Amino acid sequence: MMLTDPSQKYRAFPQVDLPNRQWPGAVITSPPRWLSTDLRDGNQSLIDPMNAEKKRRFFDLLLKVGVKEIEVGFPASGATDFDFIAGLVRDGAIPDDVFPQVLTQAREDLIATTFESLRGAKKAIVHVYNAVSPAWRNIVFQMDRPQIKEIAINAAKLLRDNAAKQPDTDWHFEYSPETFSTAELDFSLECCEAVMEILQPTPEKPLILNLPATVEAATPNIYADQIEWMCRNISRRDSVVISLHTHNDRGTGVAAAELGLMAGADRIEGCLFGNGERTGNCDLVTVALNMYTQGINPGLDFSDIDEVIQTVEYCNQLPVHPRHPYAGELVFTAFSGSHQDAIKKGFAAQEVRNDQIWDVPYLPIDPKDLGRDYEAVIRVNSQSGKGGVAWVLQQDKGLKLPKRMQADFSRVVQALADQSSRELNAADIWAAFEDHYRLSGDQPYRLIDYNESGHAGDRIFTGKIAHKGGERSISGRGNGLISSVLAALRDDLGVDLEVADYSEHAIGVGTDVAAAAYVECRTPDGRTVFGIGTDTDIATASVQAVLSAANSIS
Repeated sequence: MMLTDPSQKYRAFPQVDLPNRQWPGAVITSPPRWLSTDLRDGNQSLIDPMNAEKKRRFFDLLLKVGVKEIEVGFPASGATDFDFIAGLVRDGAIPDDVFPQVLTQAREDLIATTFESLRGAKKAIVHVYNAVSPAWRNIVFQMDRPQIKEIAINAAKLLRDNAAKQPDTDWHFEYSPETFSTAELDFSLECCEAVMEILQPTPEKPLILNLPATVEAATPNIYADQIEWMCRNISRRDSVVISLHTHNDRGTGVAAAELGLMAGADRIEGCLFGNGERTGNCDLVTVALNMYTQGINPGLDFSDIDEVIQTVEYCNQLPVHPRHPYAGELVFTAFSGSHQDAIKKGFAAQEVRNDQIWDVPYLPIDPKDLGRDYEAVIRVNSQSGKGGVAWVLQQDKGLKLPKRMQADFSRVVQALADQSSRELNAADIWAAFEDHYRLSGDQPYRLIDYNESGHAGDRIFTGKIAHKGGERSISGRGNGLISSVLAALRDDLGVDLEVADYSEHAIGVGTDVAAAAYVECRTPDGRTVFGIGTDTDIATASVQAVLSAANSIS
């Protein structure tokens, strides 16, 4: 049961004493170094960890996306990871511009096994860690600060000495004061400095210092303060790469990583779509595409986001949520009528803009940049409005309904959606459209053939109309084609209509295109009816539109 006074059980996380903090005014202008830990941190969080085939498929996906640093596993954890990593090296599967990274705890036997898994590699990063925060010191290890620091020092010596035994590999090192975000800053700094003293990093070959939010316990601004504090106080800032590894326990893993970059970090570790222990790791896809929408090339390619999703879902056996940022099935989809109207107008405005800057309401990124089309941007259910219905018809059939016709047909769709209590797809909408405007099935009046003659201002329409199982010849005179058709309907068939509005447009582009014509008509008793016609000839489409309107009152 939740407490009425949670302060009896939980303490607020303390603020960081950081006068004149600079990160709030900083702007991200370039991408960080990216490390994927999908094959390690992500894998260890799965109910059913990946086998070798899935790990290789995921590894190949990361290469395709453009990740240049990949934590390929924890080789000392067992044969599956060891054999996979050794196999990558043996098979020459690691491109020359990609760093494989392996993780190990700060123990002599585990470090030795870790180096052995990479024997023969051209280059590699060995990542060692030990927890430094009070909870781990006091509860888990029952050690004091000097003892914890000694673990880090010994681990650094083992990295140095094992690397010396394999001089043909270009070794790089990473140290994590695990649980950094809940540790005292001065002690984290002390451990990092001790490791640096052993490994002697240089600007040409820096040490990666990974400062993880192992358990996210504070707001992301506090994490940014911690990162800026470390960047200010580390002794050889030009010889270290500050790396971030945020978890998502408070739901702000992405925000903490972005603020950490603003605070001076150089590198981000995370997983595609944020998989990881508990609530997950930092989502590399979201951070990268956040940058992309700010005009920054993130250096990661998600041009086919659906292929990425399919591979990740297969390997992880976990679904990507339909509302996941940028990637979810529904993130570019609007059901709400007001949203649909704004999006539809945004696309229309985008077509006539003189520049290429993306500016469509509710869509922070162009779905086409991620390999998505526009067909699913607007979908129709009982919450939808006329703009949504018109969008579906435009995308599916190329029809651009006049506004009043949109309103007329949207009432039909609304009734159908209320009746069915489900989303209506394009086929549902088109079937309703054909039925409402009598474009198929039982049509009282259907054009068989026609001719027009005369001259401007005096046109004569002569046509054959299918009517009640037979054919009728009709003719009429008017000042144009449509008025002559109306006269023929009135004089020969007793159908009295007056045109209130007419519009037309091409369907498609190029020389071989069809045309659509729309009419809005009034009846003597004040009713409004609409008609539509399509044909490769615009005149024929206009005649069909008038007959469609006539069918609506018959």
